[in-house]
Amino acid sequence: MADTGVVETLLQRIEKADDGVDSLEVANSLGLDHQVIVGAVKSLQAVGDVISAELRSSKRWELTDEGTEIADQGSQEARVFDSVPVEGLAQSELMKLSFGKIGFSKAMSNKWIRVDKAHEGGPRIFRTVESIEDQVRQKLLLVQKGNTSQLEEKEKNELKKRKLLSEVTVKNYWITKGNSFSTTLTKQDTELTPEMIASGNWKEKKFKPYNFEAMGVAPDCGHLHPLMKVRTQFRQIFLEMGFTEMPTNNFIESSFWNFDSLFQPQQHPARDQHDTFFLSDPALAHEFPQDYLERVKRVHSEGGFGSQGYKYDWKIEEAQKNILRTHTTAVSARMLYKLAQQKFTPVKYFSIDRVFRNETLDATHLAEFHQIEGVVADYGLTLGDLMGILHQFFNKLGLKKWVEVGNSGIFRPEMLLPMGLPEDVSVIAWGLSLERPTMIKYGINNIRELVGHKVNLQMVYDSPICRLDS
Repeated sequence: MADTGVVETLLQRIEKADDGVDSLEVANSLGLDHQVIVGAVKSLQAVGDVISAELRSSKRWELTDEGTEIADQGSQEARVFDSVPVEGLAQSELMKLSFGKIGFSKAMSNKWIRVDKAHEGGPRIFRTVESIEDQVRQKLLLVQKGNTSQLEEKEKNELKKRKLLSEVTVKNYWITKGNSFSTTLTKQDTELTPEMIASGNWKEKKFKPYNFEAMGVAPDCGHLHPLMKVRTQFRQIFLEMGFTEMPTNNFIESSFWNFDSLFQPQQHPARDQHDTFFLSDPALAHEFPQDYLERVKRVHSEGGFGSQGYKYDWKIEEAQKNILRTHTTAVSARMLYKLAQQKFTPVKYFSIDRVFRNETLDATHLAEFHQIEGVVADYGLTLGDLMGILHQFFNKLGLKKWVEVGNSGIFRPEMLLPMGLPEDVSVIAWGLSLERPTMIKYGINNIRELVGHKVNLQMVYDSPICRLDS
């Protein structure tokens, strides 16, 4: 509730006015902040039809902080002129002054000063006129006194360019008497009590109108993390496109399925400890499809299926090493191998789950994050099919033009044929992270503010439902 004295003063002003009063003028005349008068207006509006208040807006010019300083002390160029004595001043000394650099440039443009670069002891500044008129300060004083109309638009724009003036939008109320206007306010009751009903005095009471637009108290409830909201949106897009979700509940994977089955050589840098987390217990995996393992070994070390391979000594010991999976493509490899063991039918798979890499933690990298992956296996698929399905997928995300947001491609025959898939079957795939699209959608610059112990839970409460549109 606004201050009672301010409310009473405002009512008296309205009573004396013929047409109404301006809230801004009332605030200025009383020496009060305009928001105090606005508070009084809103308090009176809550009482009933005591006043009528029309919100208006207008533009006006105001001095910036620098403009106010110049109005008090003079422009930088005038202060530079005043700082230069008759015998001149070393340029190096002038530049030590806070206003020296800007003032020197402006004073030179106005031809108030000159520089003698050949002077003994270094460049020296001398006056070129006996006196000056600080027009910049005079113009700012006019604005400060409310006489902006005396300035031409060109002059105001020049001062604005120097960041001495700014044009602001001012909102104020035009206040007139309402149908129930009175300078004396009776406090309205806010609730009907049993005592009022029993005594019957409720008939003489004035009750505050019930506000059906008022917001209720928000109930306590759980909140979905932004990452889970975006994950749900991605999952829905895949399901709408007819994809089947792959089982991704095994975070621990053997190097065979994570690397070797994908035709990645055992000496590849991604398989080093600085990129991958290796398990110490259990350190090794022992169960593999032996026929398939032999075919993978052969295509790596000797070649086959139209490939010359990598020509190195493939070791089962490397393939046995257990790791935290570095990508969900290991799951795709298992699913494609399973598909090859039966009569082939075209499939569309997807997965969204956690992967692990021995990354250096920074604003955009974590050691644990989520990978989104889509896989399509069918007869005779080409890059054109991949581009078409990517176009449909990213259109549903709201991306209307081609931008780099992930990786995509066609699986190599050296990966597919050892599994037992038909030669005329191709597999197209693409993938991206879940965290980075989420950061973009929610305006988060540091991934550690989205995931991990530094997350501000208030961000989870405040984040709206995700909308994956442009």
